[in-house]
Amino acid sequence: MQAGTAQKFSNAMLSGAAGFASFIFSLSALLYIQELDGKIVAALLAGTFCLLISYIASERPNSESARALSALGDRLLAVENGDLVSPTPPIVRETMPKLAAAVDSLFAEVRASIENAHALGMYDPVTSLPNRLHFRSEADKLLGGVPEGARAAMLFVDLDRFKNVNDSLGHARGDQLLVMVANRLRVVVTTEPTESVSRRPLVARLAGDEFTIFFPQIDSVEQVERVARRVALAVSEPFELYGHSVDIGASIGVSVSPDHGTSIESLMRAADIAMYQAKASGGGQHCLFNDELAAEHRQKVETERALTEAVQRGEFQLALQPQLSLVTGEIVGAEALLRWHHPRDGLRMPATFIPVAERTGLVAEIGEWVVGEVALMLGNWHREGFAHRVAFNVSPRQLDRADFFTRLRQTFADQRVPLSLVELEFTESAAMEASEAVLAEIASLRDDGASIAIDDFGTGYSNLARLRSMPLDRVKLDPSLIADIETCEKARVIVQAVVQLIKGVGCEIVAEAVENSAQADILRAMGCEIVQGFVFAPAMFEQEYRSWVTNAGGAARSVA
Repeated sequence: MQAGTAQKFSNAMLSGAAGFASFIFSLSALLYIQELDGKIVAALLAGTFCLLISYIASERPNSESARALSALGDRLLAVENGDLVSPTPPIVRETMPKLAAAVDSLFAEVRASIENAHALGMYDPVTSLPNRLHFRSEADKLLGGVPEGARAAMLFVDLDRFKNVNDSLGHARGDQLLVMVANRLRVVVTTEPTESVSRRPLVARLAGDEFTIFFPQIDSVEQVERVARRVALAVSEPFELYGHSVDIGASIGVSVSPDHGTSIESLMRAADIAMYQAKASGGGQHCLFNDELAAEHRQKVETERALTEAVQRGEFQLALQPQLSLVTGEIVGAEALLRWHHPRDGLRMPATFIPVAERTGLVAEIGEWVVGEVALMLGNWHREGFAHRVAFNVSPRQLDRADFFTRLRQTFADQRVPLSLVELEFTESAAMEASEAVLAEIASLRDDGASIAIDDFGTGYSNLARLRSMPLDRVKLDPSLIADIETCEKARVIVQAVVQLIKGVGCEIVAEAVENSAQADILRAMGCEIVQGFVFAPAMFEQEYRSWVTNAGGAARSVA
């Protein structure tokens, strides 16, 4: 309630019955705004009514006051049914004019407060665009009014590299950038030729750096794709933000009704899926939803559902691929590779399910299972005198868990496995983005004997200063770097440069996915120390691996 009204009721309370009743009613109205609960309002109004009866009856015990009081009571109780518009009854205005004026004034303020609260709940406070709730409501109405046979369209817009702006310039500057983006989106949709768009589109900010545009009626799919290209172009133009030139982009998903859905929910889901495809393709572009994306999405959903129970059902198994020294020809260890015995699809490789597990966070649970299996296997080997180092991948999601390193150490300690038999592989991006606390934990593991490797080097962005200072033993070249080295001179030049870089920071070089002897010979000549791949041996399960190592005779050596 505004301060002026509160003061008015306070003063009125001191002057008599009308003020006292008004003050009590003001409290009920405040609770009505805050609680919006019919039972609370009804109970409070009933109590207020009783107070009015008692007070006014003692002050003015006559039939006219009683009739006015009864009429006022009926009016107050009508609030329970949502009536905040009707004025006080005429008999109240005639008999108790001050009370009537106070009640009318209070109802006006209650209506204004509710309207303001409704407006605040419907619009994004940063961009002043409709928020998710308002967008869904309005878009539903617009879609319901689309003529039979006509088409509607949904654009889902997700900004590229927006997180970098928040991280480097702060969230306040990020909010200002969002306002600029919203203004550009408004310009794009309002400058679309009227002959192409039959009804005005609805632009909204859903959350974070996500925007959406709904076209209630379009002339063609080509027309809405043209709008999507214009949106991508508009957002890609640099933004001037307090002396900074900021370059971002937008990944845009497009869906069309009725082809991709007949409800706002289904259109938003289709546009969202298409947006992720646009982002996966490099961003700064649009993607139209299609049957192939729909099938891929269904596959991901089914995979996610099956993954949630795969660990409990014992469907995972570890395969081991030997790593051989190109210098001595000895087996120096193996990499543990995950396999999924899917109940319907059979044996599935990691590439078919790990991306889904990463996206959903299930990879942390799967990674914990891998750590436990490696520890159990190495514990058995160590007790039997079969000591070979085993490497396994650590997901960034696992590093997000505060107790990851403590649990890892405890798992291997429980199996009495020396850390010298353990090698942890981190992706290049995870290694570069790891916090100082994580790096300290990695360094501690290395000090206690564990080996540390960077996996798939060459696919991300490496900070060379950090690479030099990291606790690191080995760097594994990404398979894409060596795929064409036997036929392409440029590929050989790149690999040679990377090899020299890695040697410069004092690490061993491991090449994986080596397919033929020509690649192995070139890598040996370049100075690569360790290889793994089909040229020497495929991945195999534990018993087969042990037999393979035993049959290799004197080639095997202990690394304990």
